[in-house]
Amino acid sequence: MTQRVEIEYCTRCRWLPRAAWLAQELLTTFEAELTELALKPGTGGVFVVRVNDEVVWDRREQGFPEPTAVKRVVRDRVAPGRSLGHSDG
Repeated sequence: MTQRVEIEYCTRCRWLPRAAWLAQELLTTFEAELTELALKPGTGGVFVVRVNDEVVWDRREQGFPEPTAVKRVVRDRVAPGRSLGHSDG
């Protein structure tokens, strides 16, 4: 089963470093579960995380995510029941 994460970020806001850092965190945590992780350039202040085309985090509604919060919502979709260790606390 394909497990794809997409991080769409605003190029005008210079949020590539933030998106790349979050991508690294997700790839490290879910190296066995994810089949693809894409960085998608956008504009207009966008910073959205999608799992299999489902929006799981939107900066406009939830603010900038902490990696542990995104890891939890990604885990719930790609590896339900898996422990994230200290990130679950």
